[in-house]
Amino acid sequence: MSDLLQMPERLTDKLAALLMGRIESGDIAPNERLPTEQSMSEQFGVSRTVVREAVSRLKSIGLLTSRQGAGVFVAPRHQARALSFDPKVMGSMDGVLQVVEVRRGLEADVAALAAQRMTPDKARVIVEALAHLEACPPQGSEGVEADLAFHRSIASATDNPHYERLLGFLEQYQREAMKVTRTNEALDKGYMVEVSVEHRAIADAVLKGDAAAAREAATRHMNNAARRLHHAAPCLRRSLEGLLDMPTTDFLT
Repeated sequence: MSDLLQMPERLTDKLAALLMGRIESGDIAPNERLPTEQSMSEQFGVSRTVVREAVSRLKSIGLLTSRQGAGVFVAPRHQARALSFDPKVMGSMDGVLQVVEVRRGLEADVAALAAQRMTPDKARVIVEALAHLEACPPQGSEGVEADLAFHRSIASATDNPHYERLLGFLEQYQREAMKVTRTNEALDKGYMVEVSVEHRAIADAVLKGDAAAAREAATRHMNNAARRLHHAAPCLRRSLEGLLDMPTTDFLT
């Protein structure tokens, strides 16, 4: 757990969030030049490496752009930007639950559309993904990846690559939290059975081509995922909150 809370990674998240907020609010205007790495390092009390990584992250989503020999500038508002969430989205249990809410509607549409477009080849992929998930140990990263892969296999069956990309984008905000929640489920056999039944209900409806049942099963699964987070054992809830907690630093005060 401690590796997930290393200071440089968290400082990068927080500085990226701070700069993003200032750009989105207009405090740093479009086409405005950012201060130098050294200047921002001194201003925010962080290393130049943290500054460099935070700037690189904002470049990757189109908020910042480099001009050779001139420095780093805020991108024009009309410039296309990659989809992104505030880096602080995983900073609280509420943030995790908000991502679950987003996934709820998305997963429901994905399951219904996959059911409508089911073929024997797609069915084989989904059956294999479910079998792998059910064979995984309840705790650890293997089960998390298998769980995500099962949902991706259904998204792939829609024949709409944007669904798969959207789910893949959301995964980054859930992967670590899922390790904790799967531990929670592993300690309660009732939860384990419940989750397994939910996954199988989604797969069965999709494989039968029953769009309405698939939508209902996917919605029920995401509602129950939120409920399980709410009712996690106190020790595991503390573990999850500890995982999500970001160390504070002066530049945010």
